[in-house]
Amino acid sequence: MLKLYKDMENRVETVTTQGEITEEMRKAHKGYLEWVLGSNPRDHQTILQILIDGRDHNFVDMEGKQLPTLVYMAREKRFHYHHNFKAGAMNALIRVSSQISNGEIILNVDCDMYSNNSESVRDALCFLMDEEKGNEIAYVQYPQVINNNTKNDIYGSLIRIGIELELHGLDGYGGPLYVGTGCFHRREALCGRKYNKEYKRDWKRENTKKVKFNVKELEEKLKGLSSCTYEVKTGWGKEMGLVYGCPVEDVVTGLTIKCRGWRAIYFNPARRSFLGLAPTTLAQALLQHKRWCEGHFKIVFSKHYSLWQGHGRIKAGLQIGYCIYNMWGFNCIPTLCYIIIPSLCLLQGIVLFPSISSPWFIPLAYLVIAKYTYSIGEFLFCGGTLQGWWNDQRMWMSRRTSSYLFALIDLILQALGFSKSAFLITAKVTDTDVSQRYEKEIMEFGIPSPLFLILATLALLNLFSLVMMSFKSVVMNTKAGDLEALSMQMLLCGTVVALNLPVYQALFLRKDKGHIPSPITFKSVVLSLSACIMSSY
Repeated sequence: MLKLYKDMENRVETVTTQGEITEEMRKAHKGYLEWVLGSNPRDHQTILQILIDGRDHNFVDMEGKQLPTLVYMAREKRFHYHHNFKAGAMNALIRVSSQISNGEIILNVDCDMYSNNSESVRDALCFLMDEEKGNEIAYVQYPQVINNNTKNDIYGSLIRIGIELELHGLDGYGGPLYVGTGCFHRREALCGRKYNKEYKRDWKRENTKKVKFNVKELEEKLKGLSSCTYEVKTGWGKEMGLVYGCPVEDVVTGLTIKCRGWRAIYFNPARRSFLGLAPTTLAQALLQHKRWCEGHFKIVFSKHYSLWQGHGRIKAGLQIGYCIYNMWGFNCIPTLCYIIIPSLCLLQGIVLFPSISSPWFIPLAYLVIAKYTYSIGEFLFCGGTLQGWWNDQRMWMSRRTSSYLFALIDLILQALGFSKSAFLITAKVTDTDVSQRYEKEIMEFGIPSPLFLILATLALLNLFSLVMMSFKSVVMNTKAGDLEALSMQMLLCGTVVALNLPVYQALFLRKDKGHIPSPITFKSVVLSLSACIMSSY
């Protein structure tokens, strides 16, 4: 298997380097004949080949059982036609499959995920074919789980609370979000049909589409369905298929389906049904959340916002549930305020919170203790560790101050016409050194990213503020009463410093390739020191 994989890897690299298909590969696969000179991933005609014809009884597996139809398809792409990213690809697949099998159920799994539970198909069908409630279910969503996670989830990739609690809660109000993978869809619901309680699907009827064409004729017919002009002046991307116009098209599509009267099911069995890969570097993890957040921002300012689109169509609880995810990004503003303002005011001796001796300290302390006690208990209940919870707090702070902030800035720039929307793919292939550091739970920086500049600057700002305040209190012999008044600010500043210990190590102590690059270190030191010095006078 390793040799076969290496051979495939070499072929892919050769084609990528040369920009053309070798004659040997053209002879091996007739689909490559469509890849003419000058073609590239963003400008090529439809490449479609029926690799296994399910009607041919000669196609059998090692046990002699007949294999189902297998089709390779790369839809047509042209520079002057918007291909609508993943949503456009899925809609083309839906149309092509309708002419081959027209199966009632469609399974959607991302390319970096695989099946881990053979029972998942049967379990999904049990929901969809239930005689009492199955007729109102549009899709069955399984959790998006990763299998390369570290013990303490260094990058908070698993999103435990969402998987184990929040999506189960939405299940009671009409169903979870469609998360774009690990989902069994009812074809008619995905293709725009509105729910009608009087209509019932007869599952006992013959379900296999009778295809009269031979393989060559069928391939030519299917190419038209995946052309870039097929959807022009049609309902695809609006009333039919996945909805266009948003980087998180899966969330919008799931909401649109529910607004047509359908329900959805969230099923989280003990044995994980589908497993995938998590980002193994901090840059990958932050970039992934930036893309998600930018998509949710666009939902908020569009007709697809749950409070507008869902009003009178879905339950209020489900509308609010969608809002929790749609409004993720706006946390960047209060988080930045809590990280920057208290530390700068600390240098000036400006009191922002009640002192320990104040009666107002009691409700503040109660809120802080209750909030974090509940948070830790919730995380441990969902199968996490105490160190994992600490890592999760660090990552939420990092996302809010970098990914979400940059997503908001990009949204504003797009609204002003200075940039265009792009679908960012999170790369999950890393070299050996990076993988080894990931397994040891050492945070990977390594590149001069603007995301790291703001993280390092904020970390140093709080460190310098805490050190300078401590120095002032010793040198100037500050009274105990003054220190008591500033105790909550010092605690907050100290907590931010403690959370950022891996950042300080990457800035000054680490010598491996995963440390923060020198240009970022220099800029962050200058910016943070300048802010502290200006705030001191």
